[in-house]
Amino acid sequence: MANVSNQNPTLYPYQYNALTQIFEKLQTGGEQRLLFQLPTGGGKTMIFSEISRRFLAMREQKVIVLTHRVELCNQTSQTLKKLGIKNRVINSSVKRVKSNDRYDCYVAMVETLNNRIESGDIDVTGIGLVIIDEAHHHSFHKLLEKFGDAAIIGVTATPLSSDAAMPLNSYYQELIIGESIEELISSGFLAKPLIWRYDVEISSLQTGSGDFTVSTSDELYSSPAMLDLLKQAYESHAKGKKTLIFNNGIFTSKNVCQLFTDAGYPAKHLDNQTSAAERAEILEWFKRTKGAILSSVSILTTGFDEPTIQAVILNRATTSLTLYHQMIGRGSRRLPKKKTFAIIDLGNNAERFGDWHKPVDWQDIFNNPEAYQSMLNTQLENNVHAMPAGMRSKFPNSLEITFDVQEAYRLAIEDKKKPKTVMRNSLRQHVMMCVDNADTISEAIELTKELDKEIIWRVKQYTKCLGRATPNYKEWLIQDYKSKLNILVQKMMRRKELVRLAS
Repeated sequence: MANVSNQNPTLYPYQYNALTQIFEKLQTGGEQRLLFQLPTGGGKTMIFSEISRRFLAMREQKVIVLTHRVELCNQTSQTLKKLGIKNRVINSSVKRVKSNDRYDCYVAMVETLNNRIESGDIDVTGIGLVIIDEAHHHSFHKLLEKFGDAAIIGVTATPLSSDAAMPLNSYYQELIIGESIEELISSGFLAKPLIWRYDVEISSLQTGSGDFTVSTSDELYSSPAMLDLLKQAYESHAKGKKTLIFNNGIFTSKNVCQLFTDAGYPAKHLDNQTSAAERAEILEWFKRTKGAILSSVSILTTGFDEPTIQAVILNRATTSLTLYHQMIGRGSRRLPKKKTFAIIDLGNNAERFGDWHKPVDWQDIFNNPEAYQSMLNTQLENNVHAMPAGMRSKFPNSLEITFDVQEAYRLAIEDKKKPKTVMRNSLRQHVMMCVDNADTISEAIELTKELDKEIIWRVKQYTKCLGRATPNYKEWLIQDYKSKLNILVQKMMRRKELVRLAS
């Protein structure tokens, strides 16, 4: 047996239950590939570190823990040491590991380990157990076949692969589900969320490789209307609280930081291009500064633990269930004086995934990932009509720039109103968009021309609702709409000018 300390860690009952389930599976023998799910904040690192300790005490084989980030490597190594497990981190400075190496446990970055195996600088034949942290990342899959008959345990808060083409049920035989978020909250292990949702117009966002694109997100979330909404939401629900803001683009995050700095709040920006030294300095500032606001991008979703966070603002929309849970999980740590935390959703994310703390059928998602992904895609496709690219930037002072013609028609009929009220309401919205984003009549008239394609689309949707409509009638509706828009915009701009002169 390996030389491992017999010290027993302090584990919670639900953690003991998880360990019991996992070892019952391991003791059945044969090739074992298990996936273990536990929410962020539930203590996954402590659980798989204790799995390592017990495995080393039972068998004459070694253990390796795989992570995908340097911060996770170091955190895992420290937790293992606290349990009396001597371990070695295989990082870029470790070029070779001899077969008679004195360590029984290793912690490695996936890419580094893969390179060492390929070059023959490490022998993995003595490995009996492989533990994969954040197992939903598809980068780990290429290594699984290189460990022979070793047992493999993946650990994640969200058992849904980051690559739809590589579902987790292709690599793991069984999913073991741990305590739910609701159970951890009711037992006092996680803080209770106080949730505020804002119905944000996100139809100008476009999807790219796996999520909404940075460019369209920057265009929306850096608009004056959205920056103003963010500030209002913060001051209404998180003012004075230590707040972590998640953005999709660096341009937006820097604008957000400037917004709060100009308003006199303590705020800093952090992204994945920030140097390690500056990042450490900013995180230390965030830790010790009361009411600090940290605006971030592509970082702090994993490998970051700051229990004093009191509010999380999702200043972005995402199509990733995993990212949704990771972002909110940063604020869920409970402290003696922190029993609740605020969630401010400015991306309609809860509409797609449900409230963070509500039950999720992880077993069904694990068994049928394609069906779940298809459901999400359908939701996105059925979203309100997407605006033409670039339109958001033309109307930065307008919070809502789209109009669901079919829903408006349904409501009009339901309320026994005439169908033409739909076009009247649509026209009213377009008038205000032009007026709110122009200083002169000529500027406002130019903006009406930007709406040509959108007007044509809305009229087509309206005539579909009517049923029968001749091409001539459609053309008349379009021209009538444009004529009224032009007249009303000029009228409203003159009123605006009179109000300006009077003041």
